[in-house]
Amino acid sequence: MSRPAAFGSRLRAMPREVRDTLFLLAVIAWVVAPHAAHLPLWCTGLAAVMLAWRARLAVLGRALPGRWVLGGLLLLTLAATAWTHRTLLGKEAGVTLLVVLVALKTLELRARRDAFVIFFLGFFLVLTHFLYSQALPVAIAMVVAVWGLLTALVLAHMPVGQPSLRQAAGLAAGLCGLGAPIMVALFLLFPRIAPLWGVPGDGLDARTGLSNRLSLGSVAELALDDSVAMSLRFFGAPPPAEQLYFRGPVLSEFDGRQWRPLSPSIALPGLLRPHTRPDLASGVDYEITLEPTKVAVLPLLELTPAVPTGLPEAWPLRQRADLQWATDRPLDERLRLRSTAYTRFEHGPAEPVAGLRHYVELPAGYNPRTLAWAAQMRRDPRWAQASADTLAQALLDHIRRAGYTYTLSPGVYGDAQGRHAIDEFWLDRREGFCEHFAAAVTVVLRAMDVPARIVTGYQGAERNPVDGYYLVRNSFAHAWVEYWQPERGWVRLDPTAAVAPERIMRHAALRPPPGLLATALDTVTPGLLTQWRHQWQALNTAWNQWVLNHSRSRQLELLRHLGLRSPGWQDLVLVLLGLMVAASAAVVAWAWWNGRQVDPWLATWRRMRAVLGRRGLASSDASTPRELARQARQRWGPAARAVEGVLLEMEALRYAPGAWPALRAATTLRRNPSRTLLRRLRQHVRHLPDA
Repeated sequence: MSRPAAFGSRLRAMPREVRDTLFLLAVIAWVVAPHAAHLPLWCTGLAAVMLAWRARLAVLGRALPGRWVLGGLLLLTLAATAWTHRTLLGKEAGVTLLVVLVALKTLELRARRDAFVIFFLGFFLVLTHFLYSQALPVAIAMVVAVWGLLTALVLAHMPVGQPSLRQAAGLAAGLCGLGAPIMVALFLLFPRIAPLWGVPGDGLDARTGLSNRLSLGSVAELALDDSVAMSLRFFGAPPPAEQLYFRGPVLSEFDGRQWRPLSPSIALPGLLRPHTRPDLASGVDYEITLEPTKVAVLPLLELTPAVPTGLPEAWPLRQRADLQWATDRPLDERLRLRSTAYTRFEHGPAEPVAGLRHYVELPAGYNPRTLAWAAQMRRDPRWAQASADTLAQALLDHIRRAGYTYTLSPGVYGDAQGRHAIDEFWLDRREGFCEHFAAAVTVVLRAMDVPARIVTGYQGAERNPVDGYYLVRNSFAHAWVEYWQPERGWVRLDPTAAVAPERIMRHAALRPPPGLLATALDTVTPGLLTQWRHQWQALNTAWNQWVLNHSRSRQLELLRHLGLRSPGWQDLVLVLLGLMVAASAAVVAWAWWNGRQVDPWLATWRRMRAVLGRRGLASSDASTPRELARQARQRWGPAARAVEGVLLEMEALRYAPGAWPALRAATTLRRNPSRTLLRRLRQHVRHLPDA
């Protein structure tokens, strides 16, 4: 016998109480497991040890630990939590304590009351997962967890006999099905009234990764993250890939090591308001769903001149002079917005203003060789009086000819203090990612007295053929240059297009080499992983669009579809109350109808008694088929043998379900065997002799 079969046999041979305990422990372990990524290591280990300890005690039938042991573990848990989180309050400390307390409670699982405490703590623990993430895999795992907890709860209410786990799980699934319509109605119509409604978003842990700081190598690290930063759909023809630039933080201050945004304390005459001149023929309507980000800037498709629709009232949004759409705090929840972008545009002052001098400043004592290289180029008669456009094109030509390489792993540039990194990249090694090229070109342009700055964000998008959405991944993070040209304003310059045009034209972002399993699967079935990825991403996009983004505006839009012209949250309450009243009335009607139903066997048995009563065989409601069979034999003798057989079959049909297969084969019964027996009884009664 194989090990799984032997284990199954041993499990079935265990007492019911042991099986139920092991199942409950397995469910608790399932609920706790996803928290392992957020919990301290000691908490995960302690919870695992306590669950395993309780399982061993159940299997061996040994006594549970005393209250002194449990009290000591509780004090140890409190001390470890306070030491780890420096508090016993708050989300992190609260979840840590809850996990350990649920596991600790299993060590005093003696009565049904203790089991009920664990059940409801388990339900509460399920909710805590959504404090960290509402992603589709987490939701699926928690649905399974709720099903398991309900199954354990059903088992706790079935103390008699040996109910199988399959029966309990089926009943729990039925309960979930009965509650699903109520859940859907509450989800669709319960008013989203802040602050009463709201679940923290996925937070800022390792999300889009855009930052207000740029140092050489930071974007390359982000390019290794293949998760989705945003998704889009276009209402009309989508723009070409080389025009898909999503504008994030604009970095203008350089200290020799890092680039930062322009300080708000610096007054820039003439640059306080955005000057935009969009080409109206290039307008494209789009809808964008943004994932949480670490910066207070929305990376929208440029140029988006008007405030997007769909922004919650709690999110003030303004456009700065450098075209950033800025908020007052980092984006900590998903947002779905709709707006119009113009892929061909001009912006910035057309004539020189005093504030432009800030964009040619460079720190003293940094990258002297690059500055000398730029000065030498400027002294060349060909470039001495050249415009900013001409100089920018010359730098692109230099990048194409001088043997630069576009790579994710250029190594570390600069000395131990990070100084002179531009010198080493631009003049020596010449290997880098987009931020290397953008930073070096910006420094060179400033050294030639051309105002320039770095823009970070995303470039390109990947179309999912399953649902038609365009996905912008973190690996599409990008950095480019803007320089100022009289009469045109700020002009985009992307040095990456000179060294790696496929990155811009076909958004072919650099990727790390695939793993061994991915390589093997792609060798056996080419494109299989890509197909699976598209299918999963389409499902995840639908989840984000229709579940996580079901906001108050979506609720009101639903009411408009139902015929209400100007709905408000009061209408949501009224519609929800109407549905609840209708559902309650339906339940009452079903209960009334079900109460009037008669057991088919009992109804047939009454008719049989009536048939026999007309032949003089008296009976009462307490009479049984076997008793009437005995009376018929006494009254009619051998002539009642057929009647006696029908009555005994009627008894077996009610009280011996295990005999039903043989009975069905013998009587060729179909949907309602008792009615067949009634017809046979009537036939046999006609042939009975008169008493």
